[in-house]
Amino acid sequence: MTTSRRRFLHLTAAAVALPALPHGAQAQAYPARPVRIIVAVSAGGTTDILARLAGQWLTNRLGQPFVIENRPGGGTNIGTEMAARAPADGYTLFMANTANTIAASLYKNLPFNFATDLAPVSISAHTPLVMQVHPSVPARTIPEFIAYAKANPGKVNMASGGKGATGHVSGELFQMMAGLKFQHVPYRGEAMAMTDLIGGQVQIGFITIGSSIQAIRAGHLRPLGVTTRTRSHVLPEVPPIGDVLPGYEASSWSGLLAPKNTPADVIGLLNLAAADPTIKARFTELGGPPVVATPADFGKIIADDIAKWAKVIQFSGATAD
Repeated sequence: MTTSRRRFLHLTAAAVALPALPHGAQAQAYPARPVRIIVAVSAGGTTDILARLAGQWLTNRLGQPFVIENRPGGGTNIGTEMAARAPADGYTLFMANTANTIAASLYKNLPFNFATDLAPVSISAHTPLVMQVHPSVPARTIPEFIAYAKANPGKVNMASGGKGATGHVSGELFQMMAGLKFQHVPYRGEAMAMTDLIGGQVQIGFITIGSSIQAIRAGHLRPLGVTTRTRSHVLPEVPPIGDVLPGYEASSWSGLLAPKNTPADVIGLLNLAAADPTIKARFTELGGPPVVATPADFGKIIADDIAKWAKVIQFSGATAD
């Protein structure tokens, strides 16, 4: 059984054990039947685990099943389009992540508009990525690495979980702000990127903290910085990249959305439920600090990310072709 699977089962069991709301709160009109949560990635990753945790918790609190429906493919676009075109009745939700804001500029002719065809409900957490190098790289700090990369142009290969993945654009943002240029080596997922990074075939990667923490603790990789504005509780000794490059910030977030025109009272109910301190604590156990935000706040995070990643995509020259 994988570490992620064991963690998921542990967290889900804890969620099921939570007390139910009083009968009066359960008697509301919504939900009157099962609700589906579409996830545009395969089962097993962080976004899927968060969706299942949230779905089980909402099932327990609101008295109807919240069922996860994985619809991977097309760089998250297949599942996203399905959610965007669903009836706006509150019975279809979508667990989005940072990749959706990247896809908005990476793909030129999408049949939907992520910014306007889906309504923000609640964001779960901002999960850090870790800028990490193979131990053969003679740099122990970010300034040392920048100096090393400038002294060795064309010799630094950057692994990522795929073109347009959060790790890819996080690395491109670093290059843009530090005045560097790496050779990007995209893989089919973070696991494959990690294998070659540990093996020394590539020198650097911007990898989610959950995927890389064991390799870091084992000494197979050397962390230089985290991509969030503040230190991570999982790696408190590792400084934010923004301490060296002011304004640098990148994270992998996941959050619930609904088709546009979903009733405001339904969105308000779901946002209130997701802001519960207990569920936020469960999200924290998955590696990122919880985020308490209104739907409007979440909408601003999405809009800001779309604008930021569009600039990075333009800088990198990356396309979906």
